[in-house]
Amino acid sequence: MAAWEYDLIVIGAGAVGENIADYATRGGLRAVIVEHELVGGECSYWACMPSKGLLRPGHALRAARAVDGARQAVAGGVDAAGAFARRTVLTHDWDDSSQVEWLASAGIDLVRGRGRFTGERAVRAESADGTITDLTARHAVAVSTGSDPLVPAIPGLAEIAPWTSRDATSATAAPASLAILGGGVVGCEMATAYASFGTRVTLIVRGSALLTGMEPFAGEAVRAALEEAGVEVRTGVEVTRASREGDARLELSDGSAVTAEQVLVATGRVARTRDLGLEAIGLTSGDWLEVDDTMRVRGFDWLYAAGDVNHRALLTHQGKYQARAAGDVIAARALGRPVDERPWGRHVATADAETVPQVTFTDPEVASVGLTAEAAGASGRGIRVVDYDLSWIAGASAHADDYRGRARAVIDEERQVLLGATFVGPDVAEMIHAATVAIVGEVPLARLWHAVPAYPTVNEVWLRFLETYGREESA
Repeated sequence: MAAWEYDLIVIGAGAVGENIADYATRGGLRAVIVEHELVGGECSYWACMPSKGLLRPGHALRAARAVDGARQAVAGGVDAAGAFARRTVLTHDWDDSSQVEWLASAGIDLVRGRGRFTGERAVRAESADGTITDLTARHAVAVSTGSDPLVPAIPGLAEIAPWTSRDATSATAAPASLAILGGGVVGCEMATAYASFGTRVTLIVRGSALLTGMEPFAGEAVRAALEEAGVEVRTGVEVTRASREGDARLELSDGSAVTAEQVLVATGRVARTRDLGLEAIGLTSGDWLEVDDTMRVRGFDWLYAAGDVNHRALLTHQGKYQARAAGDVIAARALGRPVDERPWGRHVATADAETVPQVTFTDPEVASVGLTAEAAGASGRGIRVVDYDLSWIAGASAHADDYRGRARAVIDEERQVLLGATFVGPDVAEMIHAATVAIVGEVPLARLWHAVPAYPTVNEVWLRFLETYGREESA
């Protein structure tokens, strides 16, 4: 059994853990990462990258078919085998050697094994072959273990061995039929991807709408597109029992039933803290770890948590943002340097509350940031909502023959700044950062008049937002 001491121990070598260790190392600390799976984590191998790899062929085919002169060159549909092969290239065939090499180049040590707390600032790593390594942190331990899919306690569901998001993104072939439980981002994206492969998809949603928490028109547009692609969308029902004799059979609350070759559960996430030894430091196994804006776990002066595991914003880019703040602040506190805890200081992560950008890579795409109209109104602010049909923009007509899309700006009337923005349409993902900058920077509308959008692009919607707002104001 080996024993080592470091300034910082990071449990979890996903994108979040890598960034915590990197920023702390740059700040002058000696760091080690403990990981029992692949260095690079969920996003690199089972989530962001493979899912977008599976979605892209369908998007590209749609884009070609949307333009006269290109559509004539398109024959047939998405080649599923080719899509899965490209996905495997993006995941490096689930080989993390390049990520391991990067850790070494950054001066970060790696211990392979499952990390568990054994006491204050103490972590034991047990590898697959039984090797034990005891680690002690001089200054801090950071948890970046992420989250796991939630499999609801439906009678028979566990026994039919349903897919989770990992199975859907790492599959090697498309099933003939697929039932998806859940109408959130994962459910809608995987319905989009597998429908493009020719799979008969049924989307089963307990609520009345898709993509709840976003602007309602986003879920409506995605539902319409999924149905146009052949997906059967069942809302307002839930699965009451599951069984399998060959195909899976799902009994629904309205008395009907759905059969499918595979079932994908996409109903939420739970904290990946069940096998972390939290009891050894006075915390409860399975709980999310509550943190302050410096990512320090409340009640501790040495424990930090960033990424999904703190439940603030379950998105890779937000987790990496938190990680940069955490790595910086851990090094600053360890070495006695000043800590900048101002709202926009580099040692705090405040942009994971009301200014979170997100893209749902369905077809059409949904790109959103900040508050929805409903959330902004509920906060007590005086707001005005500006909607615009993206098909009216010259850049949209150049982009596609029948461009369909919609945009919304939510404006704080008193401060004359943007609070939220949502774009729904083909290829709107690349439009969201401008809105993020405007919201985070609290750019006054009067200044946005001088941020001139290039013509002809769909980004001309920024001018149309301002023109529409000005007309409404003077009316």
